[in-house]
Order: sequence, then structure tokens, then C-alpha cells
Amino acid sequence: MTIWRNALVFSLCLSGLADASDWPQFLGLNRTGTSAETGLLKSFPATGPKVLWKTPLGTSMSGLAVVGSQALTLFQDDTQQYAVALGTDDGRVLWKTALAPAFENGMGNGPRTTPAVADGRVFVMTGEGLLAGLDAASGKLLWKVDVPQEFGGAAAEYGVSCSPLVVGDLVIVQAGSDSAGAVALQCRTGKPAWKARGGRSGYASPVLMKLAGVAQVVVFDAAGAGGLDPQTGAELWQFPFPTEYDCNTACPIQVGDNEVLISAGENHGAVILQVAASADGLSVKEVWSSLGKDSQLRAEWQTPVVLDGYLYGLDNSGSAGPITNLVCIRLSDRKTVWQKPRFGKSNLILADGRLWMTTMKGELVLVEASPESFRELGRSVVLETTRQAPALSAGRLYVRDDQHVICLDVRAEQ
Repeated sequence: MTIWRNALVFSLCLSGLADASDWPQFLGLNRTGTSAETGLLKSFPATGPKVLWKTPLGTSMSGLAVVGSQALTLFQDDTQQYAVALGTDDGRVLWKTALAPAFENGMGNGPRTTPAVADGRVFVMTGEGLLAGLDAASGKLLWKVDVPQEFGGAAAEYGVSCSPLVVGDLVIVQAGSDSAGAVALQCRTGKPAWKARGGRSGYASPVLMKLAGVAQVVVFDAAGAGGLDPQTGAELWQFPFPTEYDCNTACPIQVGDNEVLISAGENHGAVILQVAASADGLSVKEVWSSLGKDSQLRAEWQTPVVLDGYLYGLDNSGSAGPITNLVCIRLSDRKTVWQKPRFGKSNLILADGRLWMTTMKGELVLVEASPESFRELGRSVVLETTRQAPALSAGRLYVRDDQHVICLDVRAEQ
């Protein structure tokens, strides 16, 4: 009965998001940075991918969610932070909703999170931690909650970057309180549903997984990782992983039926955790680690991706330093099979057997996702400095910087 219940819960958790061609939240449909789309470019034309449209927007570190005919993101001007919906066909502004005063921070101004779209609603979180629910069709503000204030917490030092996770009829975020490190609010009303796992916020976004046959939300905060029951918030397991400056930023990523990888920069490293079920509940143990200045993987703010038993990720060498290597790690024995030294600070998603990467120099880089060797397939300057991972939907790649949102046609046949 327990296994059946968890299978049903997991199915219900995913049912409200979107169809397979959409990119409805941070890092896509399953928050793995992976798309099932095929028929995409295998290299770039000499002039780079075709630009379908380019819409000016203001300052932001937010990524994009794409559902149906809307591309959604956050930005700010000199006075306000906004949620905005752009038409996927032409980039025109469909609606724009003011959320809070402009956000300033020593590590960069503007909102940091990516909207989540489910059941006709959009859920957004501002730089200081105001969570809001909006009507997707009109942008009408349905409710908003100042999460740190409501739950007695504090916003993360460098700004709130936890993108909302929708699980069934709940929206889940970090709250940064001693009594409520993670919280769930009702999607319809914004009223609290549960609170759990007290402690300071990190910068990672929660991820829905099924580990050891149990549906759970894996949270990665300042203290470490933990699994929570999606419906009640009950803590199922926890693993300490404190990092200097609380910089646990990359999302946890499932690397096996019962295994999850967590990684952090600041020369911290990575571990793989194995979750097991018994009559007493779930337990967790470390089954691999690579820590310190010689670690194989120190994911600073870029979540790795997995394909056919291999992990592709960005390894940041040093304490927030400029040296970032692109690595491929075989998960069966956790060996690094190749490394591209000094690839550069970037972000990545996976689609059609290739890594689609945006660099802080404004380049779009296409890399073959193969364990054989590093092979670059294309490189083109398409925007200004960016930290956002691309979003992919229906053969269109969406990227953004502090100046524009850009839609690129990346279909192989155009």
C-alpha cells in the first residue's frame, strides 16, 4: 500500500505542470536541466543560430519558463521588480505585474529566481523573498507573501535564488527560519500548508524526486540536504553539508534509483548519497565523495546534467575564482573520463545528445554530450553577460541578460 501511495503521489505531483514540449520551471519539466526534444541543430551556421526576436527588459538574474504561447521571467527597472509574460511568437509583452521595490545587492541587482507555471498560475519569488501567485493568462496578482517575514527567517545574504517548486496543490520554497527552513503554501490562496527543516537558507532550489520508491522533495540549504514528504513536510532523512558563505547553490540531482548527488563550490566538492527504505522509514549514507581543492566536481551555481550513465558538469576551481572546467564523470565508478580545463564560467542544459551552454561572455556554445572526448560543435556570441541557463521549448532556445530576452531558432531544419 505504501509503494502504491507513493507512486500515486508522485504522479499527482507532476500532473499540473505542463506537456513535454514546455519548460515550465527552473531547469525544465523535471528540474533536471534536460529536454526530450530532438531534431535540433548539430552545429551552428556561420552567422550563429537564427534570432527570431529580441525584447528589451531590465536588470535580472532570473531564468525563463516557457508554457504554451508564453515565455515568463522576472526583471526590474529603477523602481520596481516585475513578473512579465512575453509572446513566444514575437516577444511582445503580454502582461507585466509589479511585485516589489527594486532589489539591490553587492553580488548583483535584480531578482534571481525563475517562475514556475502550473494549472493556469504563475509562481514567482523576488530578490528579498516575496512569493507571489499570479493568473497566467492576465498576470493578475492573486496573492503574495513575504516569506522571511511570515516565517521569522532571513533572506539569504546574496539575495533569494530559490525558484518555487509546485507539487500538486502546494508551492514549496526555502524560508531561512530556525523553525521553518522550508515551507509549503497553498497554490490557490498562499496560506501556509506546512513548515519543516529549520535553518538558514542556501541558494539551491528544491527538487521533486523518487528515491527508494518514495516521492520526496529534496532540499539543499545552508546546512546540507534533506528529503521531505511533499504533502506534510515530514523530514524523511538529512545529511550535513555546510559550505563556506552558505553557498549551496546548485540543485541536487538524481544519479540512480536511490542515489542523489549534491555539490558546491568554494573548493567544497561533491558527494553521492544513497537513500534506503526499511520498516523504520528512510535512511541515508554517503557512498562517494570528492572534496576539497582537488575535487572532481565543485558545482558553484550550475546544476550538472546526466545522460546514459555519465554526468556533465562545471567544476569551479578555487574560492569563487575565475577558473571553471567542464568535466564528464562516469557514474558507475565515479571516474572523470575527460576534462576541458578553463572552459569558463557558464551554465548548461542537455537536449538531443548535446550540451547547450551560455557563458558569462555572452556566448552560446554547443558541445557533444559524449564520454569519448570533449568536442565543441559551435560557438556564437548571442547576448551580453549572463548567468542564466537557457530554456528550450518547441525548437526554440530562450536566453537572457540584463538587457534583452532573446529567442533563437535551433531546429535542424529551418
